[in-house]
Amino acid sequence: MSGEIGRTAIRAAVLDGVNHAFFTRQGGVSQGVYASLNGGVGSNDDPAAVAENRARMAGFLGAAPENFLLPYQIHSAEALAVTQPWPEGARPRCDGLVTATPGLALGVTGADCGILLFADPRAGVIGAAHAGWKGALTGMVEALVAAMEGLGARRADIKAALGPTIGAQSYEVGPEFFARFETEDAGFARFFKPSARTGHFLFDLPGFIEMRAERAGMGAFENLRLDTYSDEARFFSYRRMTHRKEADYGRLVAGVALAG
Repeated sequence: MSGEIGRTAIRAAVLDGVNHAFFTRQGGVSQGVYASLNGGVGSNDDPAAVAENRARMAGFLGAAPENFLLPYQIHSAEALAVTQPWPEGARPRCDGLVTATPGLALGVTGADCGILLFADPRAGVIGAAHAGWKGALTGMVEALVAAMEGLGARRADIKAALGPTIGAQSYEVGPEFFARFETEDAGFARFFKPSARTGHFLFDLPGFIEMRAERAGMGAFENLRLDTYSDEARFFSYRRMTHRKEADYGRLVAGVALAG
């Protein structure tokens, strides 16, 4: 079972003993639709507020703000090993980061897409991944595990958790979306069920990610089963923003750190 740390962060039981957090939208300084712990530098929020929010997250993880590394996410299945912070304005374009360097913290952002944290405590290797439907379908989870192995992790010792993600009851998709998955593997149809609209489906993204994690052969995996769309008090949601025709939305952050 997962455990909540105050209002600001949620932790996964499977990662006990590892510095990590799935941050909620609470506990920051942002205002309006971004209230209050918006971690998205790609949003139109005040950059100073986002920087302060990220500094608070880094502190929660026990890392210096400059050592809390998040990539420029592109909905890919690319994972990158890092050993040090990158220069200002030079974020790598990928959706997964791994490291074995003490003192570094890794993170990803999301607002419906899957945000995942990984650790092999024995090898001292950690990882973070962003997996929307495209990344999940094309192998983001598997790529992250392989990148960790490249740093000395052992697959059977890797533990991972899936944080706040849009739930199956909240994620309606059209027939073209369903066809893309079924074309890839007819067995993927089990992650869809008909919605109230003719020809449309409800897609279980968390369940699909969990299946990919199980196929990857990790030692342990936990799905926190938290729906970003339905829990407005705790989570930002891109789809909720779209349905309401709001101007923008905040981003949630998940982070994991190696003690320095």
